[in-house]
Amino acid sequence: MRAFALATVFLSAGLFSLFAVAEANAKEDRETIVRNDRERVLATGYWIYNDLDAAYEQARQSGKPILVVLRCLPCEECVKLDDDLVEGDPELKRLLDQYVRVRVVGTNGLDLNVFQYDTDQSFAVFMLNADKTVYGRFGTRSHRTEWLGDVSLEGMAAALRESLKLHAAYPANRESLAGKTGDPLEFVSPEKYPTLSDRPDHLNYSGQVAKSCIHCHQIGEARRDYYWQKGQSIPEEVLHPYPHPKSIGWVLDARYPARVKSVAEDSAAAKAGFQVGDDLLSIHSQPLVSMADVQWALHQVPAEGAEVEIQIKRGDQTQTLTLSLPEGWRRWDDSSWRVSSWMMRRIAGGGMRLLPLDESEHRELQLRSPMALRVANVGKFGLHATAHKAGVRVGDILIEYDGESDLIREADIFDHVNEQHRPGDRVQMKFLRNGRPRTVEIPIQK
Repeated sequence: MRAFALATVFLSAGLFSLFAVAEANAKEDRETIVRNDRERVLATGYWIYNDLDAAYEQARQSGKPILVVLRCLPCEECVKLDDDLVEGDPELKRLLDQYVRVRVVGTNGLDLNVFQYDTDQSFAVFMLNADKTVYGRFGTRSHRTEWLGDVSLEGMAAALRESLKLHAAYPANRESLAGKTGDPLEFVSPEKYPTLSDRPDHLNYSGQVAKSCIHCHQIGEARRDYYWQKGQSIPEEVLHPYPHPKSIGWVLDARYPARVKSVAEDSAAAKAGFQVGDDLLSIHSQPLVSMADVQWALHQVPAEGAEVEIQIKRGDQTQTLTLSLPEGWRRWDDSSWRVSSWMMRRIAGGGMRLLPLDESEHRELQLRSPMALRVANVGKFGLHATAHKAGVRVGDILIEYDGESDLIREADIFDHVNEQHRPGDRVQMKFLRNGRPRTVEIPIQK
């Protein structure tokens, strides 16, 4: 089977193909997409649609585990499939048949005490018990549009199999699963956040349903905004959520629950002694069913750092390795790919999107400082137009921000502003345009 961009698991009789959805989306507006999607899914009778209470009740009666698919609509990234992906996979279908299946297309009213996940995904999967104990998560992403290497059909099947094993062993394994449910967030459901308070606690199919929807990424934005509007720094676990295994030095094989494909030299993973072929079995005693589970466990590690115990299987032997994560380790992961970073671009850069120059471009410009970020885009509306109004243009190269010339990544600027500034402060930026320096000043935004 081939890797895919995740939204391939919606079924009718077999695996529900989204090629047809992608073609239809090109001809439909957002409102039509959402309404037609509901009709298509309900017509098959294979999924419970936007009704978690019904899923809990069916699971209690049947004894089956629950599979919850959170899938934002409309989302073009969700329908980018491999050209030769086959429609329908018998093994995946067999596994899905063993679950109570529910599809959720809007997060309105979602219980955030249970459903905590990387909200910069536009597709996330939970496997859980009828009593809301979480067995595992599936769905990983490390780029805005490219998902190869993060997910696969094999990996999805593996996560489903491992979760079925956990369900069969439940409740004897309840203690080991306790850490898969996090501490309560700031609010119990998305519409309780101040910036989302104008949204209903359910999708409004009697009105403009698309406009009523709370998308996954809006939860992350609302959480960041909650702290920023109160004049506080955004907590590191909110600004840098769900660190990708690559930031630790692991490249995991997307076909397996959590198998090490390669280890980066001199990384934290290498120093801890991890080797190619190691299967990560548990982190702090939490059983792992997928790469998303690895991210969840890492997400629980504080920004101040910690010693993380990881049980692995190497060949026929099981052993425990200790991963040392120092203070600031979360910043190893570059969060600028995230949709929710659009908010930070407004706050810190007045609407700029910045990309680092490659080494050859850096040498060609003979820059003395390590900082060299090209303006890839600059907003022209609302607060996102602040940099544009100050004279910044696409193609300008940022070489200094607020007196700092060592902010190598766009995410480094986000961190600097979060630590050092508050709305209304002003910062100077130095650019190169056609080799000539320019200085621009903008306010830090609310």
